[in-house]
Amino acid sequence: MKTFVIASLTLGQLAAAAPQMIQYMTVTSTVPSSPAQTGYQWNTGVRTDFPIHSSCNNTERALLTKGLNDAKALAQQAKDHILLRGREDAHYKKYFGNASTAEAVGWYDRIVNADKTPNWFRCDDPDDKCEQSGWGGYWRGENATEETNICPLSFLARMPLEGMCGYGYDVANGEMNVYWASDLIHRMLHLPNIAEGLVDHFADGYENVTELAQTSPNETTRNSETLQLFALDVYGFDVAYPGEGCAGVVRSTSSSSAAASATSSASASGSASATASGASACQTMANGMVMCQSAAVSVSASATTSAAATGTSDAATRERFTADLNFEKSRRDSWGVAAGMLPTGRTHANRILTDSSTADLNFEKSRRDTQGLWIMIMLMRID
Repeated sequence: MKTFVIASLTLGQLAAAAPQMIQYMTVTSTVPSSPAQTGYQWNTGVRTDFPIHSSCNNTERALLTKGLNDAKALAQQAKDHILLRGREDAHYKKYFGNASTAEAVGWYDRIVNADKTPNWFRCDDPDDKCEQSGWGGYWRGENATEETNICPLSFLARMPLEGMCGYGYDVANGEMNVYWASDLIHRMLHLPNIAEGLVDHFADGYENVTELAQTSPNETTRNSETLQLFALDVYGFDVAYPGEGCAGVVRSTSSSSAAASATSSASASGSASATASGASACQTMANGMVMCQSAAVSVSASATTSAAATGTSDAATRERFTADLNFEKSRRDSWGVAAGMLPTGRTHANRILTDSSTADLNFEKSRRDTQGLWIMIMLMRID
């Protein structure tokens, strides 16, 4: 009890003394004021998407918008691949040799992020070039250096990036204008505000491009087709078919040479020939030169016989025909996917492959009048 009383007294004394022990402090803080508004915004008026001209109708605008977005996605993946993998990457060495990565990264970045305000992609053919056979579009050059016109052929022929590594395509043998993405990157690299007049055609075609990487790597980072092919190759490897890609191997040209020889021979002897006149994809280069990627061949009815005489076997021919027929099945199905008409192309393709073999063959025959590919001659053998 005595202890308890003492404790109580002690606590009471502390309680009584507490107010005298409390000290009050005044804290003053300064809150910085907002910076004065000057009215200056460094990126005012900048746009990183390409403007589409009012001459494009709603369908053209939708397809062109998709194509331009595909081009930016293709360029972005190429840029990211280089930044992450560096100069020792096998893909990079294949196309750029030992060139510095900085400039290649810069071009892809300009495609994605540079200001596109002065540019126009239009559809009204102001220079009357679309009427020329096979023209998919053109840079307007001196008439309007920041403008590109897209011709009706492009809206029929170009594929979406979702189809990368599809339609029988591979990088080594396929044309670079199969896909909207690569075709539009090519056109973008003619625009002064994107390529600054530095990107040119030092080497064209897969074999020449890969050779350039070994012989003149300093030119690769400014070579238009190098920038396109690298982007296609790494997109296939990284995104479309991860870890595998669709680089392909250059096919021998011996068969096509034999066909060409047969055509010449047939013409000289006056024999009847079957000519397939397909479209060529042409465009005007920065230096005024016109370049065309031909999709047409002219072959005689005796071409298959001549090819066989030079060692082209029936088995090889039928195998190639089957591959091309499958390519057309997939290609036809892709139109529905590109237009948003089908939920998935694969389901529709499977149905076509199962139920429509006759229709497919008729489809191939009808293409003979419009595209003129060598596969039509193979059909003549089967018919």
